[in-house]
Amino acid sequence: MNYEIDDNVFGEFPVLETKRLLLRKFTMSDAPDFFEMRSDENIMKYLARPYQKSVSEAEKMIENSIKSFKEKAGINWVIEEKSLKKFVGYIGFWQLMRESIRAEIGYALKPAFWGKGIMPEAISKVVQFGFDELSLHGIEANINPGNAGSIRALEKMGFKKEAHFRENFLYDGKYLDSVIYCLLETDRCGNQCLSF
Repeated sequence: MNYEIDDNVFGEFPVLETKRLLLRKFTMSDAPDFFEMRSDENIMKYLARPYQKSVSEAEKMIENSIKSFKEKAGINWVIEEKSLKKFVGYIGFWQLMRESIRAEIGYALKPAFWGKGIMPEAISKVVQFGFDELSLHGIEANINPGNAGSIRALEKMGFKKEAHFRENFLYDGKYLDSVIYCLLETDRCGNQCLSF
């Protein structure tokens, strides 16, 4: 059993590929698409983060994503639909918890691409990378309990609900619930979940 994250992945940015998707690093040319997502009410209602007000704010977040990889603190990918060669979302391990060999996964998809199986396909590839290349012991997701689509995608990949925290997060004058889902390397569901 491994007791540390494998930092070898931080040499060159890891580009991942599935049948339909290319998971690649962010570039500044992605800022307009990223801004479109982070200012979309349908997406932001589940994120409990401030809406972006300009493309320059998106550029700052992209800079932070690039910096996070350089500092070996996280890995964030653009989800690109290969046939369209189009930015459709993002996914990543936005936080590595080195003391427990875990990572927190986060993701979002443009509403026009919801319900097409894209997010389970992306999650599957990133989970596989997390266990096989980063040597993670566990991957967790902290989500809004009202986000049924996200819950379905996680459960399809074998994630288990570990906790439901009531009103544990204060955002914009409201107390919000959080649900924690987790997948351990020892209980990953195998090839049936990783066949994209």
